Amino acid sequence: MSRILVADDDPDIRDLVTFKLAQAGHEVRAYDNGEDALAAALDDAPDVAVLDIMMPKLSGLDVCVALRGDERTARVPVLLLTAKAQESDVTRGFAVGADDYIVKPFSPRELLMRVTAVLARTSS
Repeated sequence: MSRILVADDDPDIRDLVTFKLAQAGHEVRAYDNGEDALAAALDDAPDVAVLDIMMPKLSGLDVCVALRGDERTARVPVLLLTAKAQESDVTRGFAVGADDYIVKPFSPRELLMRVTAVLARTSS
């Protein structure tokens, strides 16, 4: 069982992602803003972080940069889950250190497969 941090300010999306990942056997900690998500990750590094980009207090991009900049979380895989679908948005996401980029609306099954894939890559 992997520990997954989810941060999204939309309660419906956050609940859907949490449910799907928990249903697959993962332990999920969910937050509605980037500041709380970052504090939780720095306190107890997750195995994967799934971050919305547009959140209050700190964006998912800000959280990703902070995770990469701290030795405790520098290797935590980050998946950005966002409505920002322009090529420049995707490029920026990868430039700040994201391991994957998923555009909303999304398939919960695809999200689970991508989380599983990034976990497999990082555990090798």
